[in-house]
Amino acid sequence: MKIKHVFFDLDHTLWDFEKNSALTFQKLFKEFEISLNYKSFLDAYVAINLKYWRMYREEKISKEDLRYRRLKDAFDIVHYEISDELINVLAIEYIEQLPLFDHLFEGTFEILDYLKEKYQLHIITNGFKEVQSKKMSSSKIDHYFDQVITSESVGVKKPNPRVFEHAIQSANATKENSIMIGDSLEADIEGAINYGIPAIYCDFEKKNVRSSQYTTVTSLLEIKQYL
Repeated sequence: MKIKHVFFDLDHTLWDFEKNSALTFQKLFKEFEISLNYKSFLDAYVAINLKYWRMYREEKISKEDLRYRRLKDAFDIVHYEISDELINVLAIEYIEQLPLFDHLFEGTFEILDYLKEKYQLHIITNGFKEVQSKKMSSSKIDHYFDQVITSESVGVKKPNPRVFEHAIQSANATKENSIMIGDSLEADIEGAINYGIPAIYCDFEKKNVRSSQYTTVTSLLEIKQYL
């Protein structure tokens, strides 16, 4: 059956999480007079954040623990003394200010314009419900998408098949006429394939991960070759 529905992940796929996150910390460090080079902090934070998101995805920690512990661990690694009170304030401010930055990956508008003429577009994200809509609005991509499915609205997170099942039902789509596009091999690609949806893996870091089970692209515009 011909593809009719294209499901995108948001963070690290369309919305440039790392760049926007770095700008947020730069602003917060200045605002709260944290005498630490934000780039040194980020060297520790990026890997820690990925670790805690994996734990969150696997239901091993709560949203509140994720927000606090990723900051606490990063400050500990760079040996910067900071109170728990300030960490909690930063955790809240980070969530509030992060979606106000609007950097997207190169080619985002062009590929969405191209696809919107041919398909119904949707988002499936593990990101926090209260943040993702703000990101899409501030970066001016919200109007491209018919359905925005967050893991919180389903009660489980990608790669759990219930997320993809909910997305298919919400979009009035089928497995056969849908495709998933994302940057996470585990959450997006394996999750979709295991549920029965074909997938396109966004290998923007050019790790050269290839498989006969899915299509790999190294830029968003490369998707034009397949859809």
